[in-house]
Amino acid sequence: MLRGAIAAALTPLRGGVFDAGAASQYLDFLAGHGLDGVLVLGTTGEGVLFQPAQRAEIAATFVDEGAGRLQVAVHAGAQTTQDTVALAAGAAEAGADAVAVIAPPYYPLDEGELLAHFEAAAGACAPLPFYLYEFEARSGYAIPLAVVERLRDRAPNLAGLKVSDAPWERLEPYLLDGLDVFVGAESLILRGMAAGAAGAVSGLASSFPDAVVPLVHAPNDEISERAGALRASLQRLPFQAALKTALGLRGVPVTAEVRAPLRGLTTEERAEVERIVAAWAG
Repeated sequence: MLRGAIAAALTPLRGGVFDAGAASQYLDFLAGHGLDGVLVLGTTGEGVLFQPAQRAEIAATFVDEGAGRLQVAVHAGAQTTQDTVALAAGAAEAGADAVAVIAPPYYPLDEGELLAHFEAAAGACAPLPFYLYEFEARSGYAIPLAVVERLRDRAPNLAGLKVSDAPWERLEPYLLDGLDVFVGAESLILRGMAAGAAGAVSGLASSFPDAVVPLVHAPNDEISERAGALRASLQRLPFQAALKTALGLRGVPVTAEVRAPLRGLTTEERAEVERIVAAWAG
């Protein structure tokens, strides 16, 4: 089972393709700051912008490079059940520690359709721990609590959820007894941990693990406010490109490249990231 402070990992790119050579040094950086694990190919990792074969390669590389250092969970959510099942099974075969799946975007699926989709995905990676990835802003709809409860009966490997919803009123209902919940919004980690969350899966931690690890392991108001302000400053920019730029400025050999249709930073935006990184270091 996953526990603790987990980074929603970035996907290193160079020349338009996955930079496998940067993965090990990137994981060194994350582990060196005390993170417990990574979730690869999620929203921060641009997962849905890669073809299934590319996603399988990226997942396998992170699993191999993270072995013995970090827990590695793989996001296997895709538009179709067929692709989701294949990605979930592939992650399990590669040796991942867990699989997470977001509700498919675009079509507003009903409870029966969602349940069948998640049950197929959980079955494909069983007995590996399986997590629902609840993010209404990305799926276009929330996973109904009835689906979560019914899935518990049908998928013995359902371990919990990553919940990226905000504000608190949208997260709190998913704090169900017997399921581990990981908070996605940094501004809610403090409150989530106090309410029994198992940890956090944080996009901010992908480049600033030192902002999130203490927030999960020794939370207090001051740490929470500082992490929240840092996230807010980066959120005003193209997020993935800003995080990659920050990572490079912090000494990790990751380029600022992102997968189209995401865009890179303007000169002015890069200067703002440089200011943010300098302020954090100071």
